[in-house]
Amino acid sequence: MVKEILLLGNTALYQTSEEVQKGEDLTELIQNLHDTLMDYRKKYHAGRAIAAPQIGVRKRVIYFYVDRAITFINPVLTFPDDEKIEILDDCMSFPNLLVKVMRYKRCTITYKTPEWKEEKMELEGDLSELLQHEYDHLDGILATMRVIDNRSFIFKK
Repeated sequence: MVKEILLLGNTALYQTSEEVQKGEDLTELIQNLHDTLMDYRKKYHAGRAIAAPQIGVRKRVIYFYVDRAITFINPVLTFPDDEKIEILDDCMSFPNLLVKVMRYKRCTITYKTPEWKEEKMELEGDLSELLQHEYDHLDGILATMRVIDNRSFIFKK
């Protein structure tokens, strides 16, 4: 079911999410994240991932769909080095705004699958940035809070 995406300023976006407990049924949540992401893509021709807090669910779950669907449960990010990249970040919670931020060029994400299997991925470039962005949502952090300076906001036409 398509859910409403919480928008910038909604206080629920600034709360820390809770870990998923083994055995919790996430079937409905994962379907809602999928449906909401696909609906957003249809409207805005953008969107590769969504975090549960963006639809008002305070759980540490990220749904990612680039070439295939991946659900990251209780993800943990680590960074192999300090190299960063400057990027224009966008967000489904502020669809017409870009913000200039610095993100790590590479990251490693360890997570559980819906079958509770532990997985690990190493990402670089735009996918690394994407996972860092979504991971921030789990901690109540928005890209607007990571801007380089007060001139780092750009409205999309």
